[in-house]
Amino acid sequence: MSTKLFTFKGGVHPPTNKTLTQNVPIEDAVDPKIVVIPLSQHIGAPCDPLVAVGDTVKVGQKIGESKAFMSVPVHSSVSGTVKKVEQHYVPNGSKVNCVVIESDGKFEVHESVQPKGNVESLTKEEILSIIKEGGMAGMGGATFPTHVKLSPPKDKPIDVLLVNGAECEPYLTADHRIMLEKPELVLLGVKAIMKALGVNKSYIGIEKNKPDAIEVMQKTVAGEEGIEVAPLEVKYPQGDEKRIINAVTGRVVPSGGLPMEVGCVVENVGTVATIGNIIKTGMPLVQRVVTVSGSAVQNPKNLYVRIGTTFKDVIEQCGGYKEELGKIINGGPMMGIAQFTDEVPVIKGTSGILVFNKKEADLPEPSNCIMCGRCVEACPVQLMPYKISRYAIQKNFDAADEYHAADCIECGGCSYICPSKRPLKETISVAKKEILARRKKVK
Repeated sequence: MSTKLFTFKGGVHPPTNKTLTQNVPIEDAVDPKIVVIPLSQHIGAPCDPLVAVGDTVKVGQKIGESKAFMSVPVHSSVSGTVKKVEQHYVPNGSKVNCVVIESDGKFEVHESVQPKGNVESLTKEEILSIIKEGGMAGMGGATFPTHVKLSPPKDKPIDVLLVNGAECEPYLTADHRIMLEKPELVLLGVKAIMKALGVNKSYIGIEKNKPDAIEVMQKTVAGEEGIEVAPLEVKYPQGDEKRIINAVTGRVVPSGGLPMEVGCVVENVGTVATIGNIIKTGMPLVQRVVTVSGSAVQNPKNLYVRIGTTFKDVIEQCGGYKEELGKIINGGPMMGIAQFTDEVPVIKGTSGILVFNKKEADLPEPSNCIMCGRCVEACPVQLMPYKISRYAIQKNFDAADEYHAADCIECGGCSYICPSKRPLKETISVAKKEILARRKKVK
């Protein structure tokens, strides 16, 4: 393993707050009595239901599917009876069709769930089919259909796979624990993806504040040709795919471009381990590791949760709320989404459930910009956040576009570092959405 620490220009250093759960082993969550499984948990076309009210289903059974390429199927995480097919709120704030299933407590596995064999004996096409049929979407939060990412155009040859184990978001430790407890699944997933992409080189990027994970993964990949652990500096947003590409390979993804423009594919380590599990056991994506943490939860934990379990049930397993609730976040505190209820279900992209008290939830009052330039210095994309934010507030979206607002990765580093506590990220996000909507309309 290289002793060099990789990093990128810009970034911030928020308190990591990982000590609450980094040494807490993954625990199987209490099996839910009711699951609410959204038919849209991914970027792309929503699934159509394959079941109706009154149907009996089993664990791993496909219950939703779309014929669109940009989509992945949805599977049942319990065995039991379909009670409703109706709209529910999901963690991104939208209302989508969901299959509500009452568990029978038996957790009978569907007949289609069978081990897929050795990676060496599987073809590229078979691996891609297994990944799609397994319902794989990016589990780091973006939920981009994995088989689509692993099917680049022929004019975009890929030569490097980067496995993102940075987990730079404060509080979250799910990926950390996966690397410690399931390294063999990570390796299996890496081998499968490398074969699907036809690449001979892979880096597993891990921030240096996880020395135990670096050591475990180093031992796991020892002797494996073309697979290397890349230790990273501790800096936010080190886990952004364009930042990790630049840090490890030195390559720069062009403005508006995708990683494949520079021959790279980036996959979250939880996604990779789940692919390994699908190949090993045949069980599709019906469970995931979730970090439950924050000042207002009784016992912070890392839980292996069935998709469709409500946040409320998950929090109750952690002892419930220990003080008055101020805010619930799906994901991390920097890029996560605040929730207005704890009745939303855990989805494929739920890496964390953070629960904060009233004091921590209060937002500071913003004051006038003092033109200090700290947001410019911190921006990992080398934008000028204070200017874009000003234009966004003025609704001068043409000017915001000239300053590349659409390139913002919405990491929140500018808002975090701003001494005037201005809502830079929030206002830039508004401009970005408007600009992208205009571009789409023109197309």
